[in-house]
Amino acid sequence: MTRIAAVLVRQHMVQQAAPPGVDPAKFLEAVAEDTYEMVAGLELVTPVLITSVPELEEIVWPGTEVITIKDDEPLKSILGRLHADQAAVIAADAPDLPPLLVGKLFRELGRAEITICPAENGGAVAMACALPPPAWADPDLDDAGIVTTLRAQAPGPRRVATTPGWHRLRTREDVERLDPGLEGWDNTRELIRAR
Repeated sequence: MTRIAAVLVRQHMVQQAAPPGVDPAKFLEAVAEDTYEMVAGLELVTPVLITSVPELEEIVWPGTEVITIKDDEPLKSILGRLHADQAAVIAADAPDLPPLLVGKLFRELGRAEITICPAENGGAVAMACALPPPAWADPDLDDAGIVTTLRAQAPGPRRVATTPGWHRLRTREDVERLDPGLEGWDNTRELIRAR
């Protein structure tokens, strides 16, 4: 079984979360790199970068597939461009996401067609599904009620499972949630400290 863990970077991410004095573009790059580093360290999955941000391929390890998208390209279309048996798509604005939660997404696919890691304050941090994705699903990680939306689209409610949730960096208050005691998110940490 082949599995992809893809980090999704859109230009609008973290624009409202960049701390005062920190360039939002540099902040997005740091956050995306931290999320990618977490994914690249996972066992039994192939990391992929999906991005609408120019020149972001510099953050990935050699040999990593980089898929360039339009900023508003729907997730359903993006999933159609991935080649594996299963894929997880992780929002790049979750630099401190524990790797264990990505593992749980894949594990839940044993009993559901789509699994969602909900984001605090709405939306999703990540989702996973078998490929090709279910024809009935039109997921959007920024949909505030993504679980309700997908369950309404699904032929049956048990086709959509959830895992424990996490937070995304969408506002400056969200940045305060980063736990200095957690490993990882080194690039983001460095930018926050440097201001």
